[in-house]
Amino acid sequence: MTKVLVVDDDFMVARLHCRYVSAVPGFDVAGVAHSGAEALRAAHRLRPDLVLLDIFLPDMDGIAVLRELRAAGLSTDALFITAARDVETIRSALRAGALHYLIKPFSQAALQEQLRHVASLQGRLDELARTEARQEDVDQIFGTRPRGSRELPKGLAAHTAELVDSVLRSHPEGLSATECAEAGSLSRVSARRYLEYFAQTGRAEVTLRYGGTGRPERRYRRVG
Repeated sequence: MTKVLVVDDDFMVARLHCRYVSAVPGFDVAGVAHSGAEALRAAHRLRPDLVLLDIFLPDMDGIAVLRELRAAGLSTDALFITAARDVETIRSALRAGALHYLIKPFSQAALQEQLRHVASLQGRLDELARTEARQEDVDQIFGTRPRGSRELPKGLAAHTAELVDSVLRSHPEGLSATECAEAGSLSRVSARRYLEYFAQTGRAEVTLRYGGTGRPERRYRRVG
């Protein structure tokens, strides 16, 4: 389980975020804090894997909290959840080491998408711990962020797109929509839609494999 510390000065908002987190398999709310000082004490006591961190706290801002956690040697990841929209605050959050930054108000789906991204990233790092990372692996970890449902065509979901992308990465020789569906536990129609979208946006290339009769089989291979 990924242990999460929820930090927000608004008790009702914190409760709502706890409910969002608890609805995602593999995530557990380890604690809640309503100020910077509470957050620091809770982080030292609970050692969470992830902190959902508001910027505007009554005693100190969330960025200062994250910096203190880093200075204390705590390796928790941080996802900022805040109403702050100014570029300087966003830049400071990035420099402090935030995984991502969600601007309030946001939907349950938006937060849960980020949590799934955290789980995917942690899983990838666990895999790489058993071997040596290639530059391609590092580029994927540092460069890829979840695209967000608003950037995908209507009817496509970000977490499913990440799943299909993962299947493509694990089959560098290429595969068909049927093989992708079987590997990702998806329907063939769904797999085909995502694969065609990847081909249209340059993330995959398509080749045709001709058999004895009927239409040629479309094969997809990840680009980059």
